[in-house]
Order: sequence, then structure tokens, then C-alpha cells
Amino acid sequence: MTDYAMISSGQLRIDLDAIGRNWSALDKISPGTLTGAVVKANAYGLGLEPVAKALSNAGAQFFFVANPEEGLRLRKALPNVHIFILGGLWPGSSDLYAAQRLMPILHSMAMLDEWLNFCVERGEAYPAALNFDTGMNRLGFRMSDVNWVRQQMQRSGYQPQVIMSHLCCADLPSHEKNRTQLALFQSIMAHFPDTPASLANSAGLMASKANHFQLARPGIALYGGRAIKGRQNPLTSVVSLDVPILQVRDGKTGETVGYGAEYTLQRDSRVAIISLGYADGFLRSLSNSNGHQGARLAIKGQSVPVLGKVSMDLVALDVTGFGLNGPVPGEMVEVLGPNVSVDDLADAAGTIGYEVLTSLQGRYHRAYLGGETE
Repeated sequence: MTDYAMISSGQLRIDLDAIGRNWSALDKISPGTLTGAVVKANAYGLGLEPVAKALSNAGAQFFFVANPEEGLRLRKALPNVHIFILGGLWPGSSDLYAAQRLMPILHSMAMLDEWLNFCVERGEAYPAALNFDTGMNRLGFRMSDVNWVRQQMQRSGYQPQVIMSHLCCADLPSHEKNRTQLALFQSIMAHFPDTPASLANSAGLMASKANHFQLARPGIALYGGRAIKGRQNPLTSVVSLDVPILQVRDGKTGETVGYGAEYTLQRDSRVAIISLGYADGFLRSLSNSNGHQGARLAIKGQSVPVLGKVSMDLVALDVTGFGLNGPVPGEMVEVLGPNVSVDDLADAAGTIGYEVLTSLQGRYHRAYLGGETE
């Protein structure tokens, strides 16, 4: 029988127990606040079903996904948890939400009207949340809608499960926008005094108790990513990725490496070619030219730089520093792990850990450690 782990482009391992421990650590930050879990985008690229089950086993009961398709997958995996749809109510789909116990987060007058009319027709107040825009200028009722929404609630007698908003600068705790949004959200809460409130994402939860309220909804921190810029990440890494070396070759001073000939060797070098590329989610912005420093990976715990452009299937590494004891074909290179974090790659690419994680959809053999799969 073929061992697909041996012939894959890489080995991606996801530690479900570490995800559970991260949730428990976040849950301890505010004992009086319910701690949910954001598992949208296939649990940030790590696998919705196994990750959600691990979070549920850790104690999470409130889950947030982006759309009803994700909600249906999650409901099948976890029949008894509470599921919020961040994207709101898809037009004409109220019966699906009700049947599958999916709670839309209502963002507009049209969504609210459709949901309330559906509840009246069915004679049942199906649960939903209300989202207010306090500064993101994305989804949500505007501040000018607050009185209208309150009147609709009073007229219908409908009680939302939660009111919420979203911080746009929570990863920068000193940003003035955080104080402005908090004040606006508190003014909204005064119109719904008996309704639980939710404002904090990962960064909001970790930055200030003022953001906690009744329900927090962490995302990136569950998966070991840095939530607050400029602060050491206190949570556990959950992902490791190793890929094989395909060839080790000699390069001469003055020769170029990769597409565009943008990297010129400054010395005689040993170059390792690895089975990895942007088709595997290793971002092209991690390339290295003579004018731009790119990513660094690790071999036997030693940091090595990328050379030249990241291509679709291949990446070149400088392994000259190993001397006569250099790596050989078949040896594994650490792309993510103890020596290379998600945030290391994000910083090198000029992006955020969210993009690094959600891009890991490549040609890897995926294995889950811990949880119910062990």
C-alpha cells in the first residue's frame, strides 16, 4: 500500500490539543465572560470539523462561521452547539437557518424585516443577533439606525440573543479608534439593557477587560497566531509543516537564482531546492532578491534564507553554511514549527498570520495530533 505521507509535497501537522489549550487559556482571561470560538474559513485553514470538535471538547459552546454552508458543516459535526452566521441572513433562506438552528447576525433593515416576518409567520421567535457598525464601515446597522431597530424590537416583542460590534484596531490597543468604538457600543447597549453584548475578538479579549462584556469571540489566538502587534504571543503554536529537499546543487558567484534573475549569488554557494511553492500557500511575497530580504526556514534547527523568487512548485534555499555536513535530498525542511512561527512568515511576507494560515491548502499530507483522532 502506498504511504502518501512519504510521497506528498509536505507534511502538515495540526495539534488539536494545543488548540484546546489555547481556548482554555483565553477562557480564563475573563471568568465572567462566555468564550466562543471563530471557526470560519475552514477553521482558519486548519479543518473545520476536527478543530471544532477539539474546541467543543475544551468547553466551547458558541461558534462563529462566515456563511450558512460552513454552518451546515459545523451543525453536522456538532449537533448541540450554538452557531452564529457572521455574514448574516442569506435572502430567502430563513427556513434553512431555522431548521438547522443557525443564528444569523443581522446587519441591515432588510435582514431584520425578513427575519421578523419569518418568525411571525411561523409563530416562533427564532434566535438571531444584531450587529452594529461602530467604525469598521463594513457590515452592520449604522448608528443612525439604532432607534429604528429598538422600535422594531419593542413593536414585535422580539428579544435578540446578543448585540455585537467589531473593533477595527484591536491589535493596536493604544489606538484612539478603540476608545471611540467602545463608547459608541456602550451607547448602543443602553438601548438594549437586557440583551447580552459581544465586542471582543482575540485582540480585544487580550487587550482590555473593558471589551469583554458577556460573550467574547476569539479567532486567530486559538490557532497560535499573534493577536496584538508588538507584544510577545503568549499562546501555543498549533501548526507544523515540513517539506522535502528535492536536489542540492552548486551555484557560482555571479550566477542568478530563480525567475526574473533578481537574486545574484555573492559567493560560491550550495543551494537546496525544496518541494514548495505558491500553489501550496507559500506566498510569493516570501521571495528574496538582492534588494529585498524574504523568508527564512530551518534545517536541523538552523535558519536558512530563501533565494530568489518563490515559484509555483519550488523554492531555493541557501545551505552553504552547513559546509561538508549539508542537507541531502529527502531531508525535511521546517517551514513552520519550533524555529519558524506563523508570525515569522507573516512578517517576512508583509502580511498577517491570518493569511498565512488560510493559505495552507497545498499538496500536503495533513495529520491531526491529539483530540479524538489520536
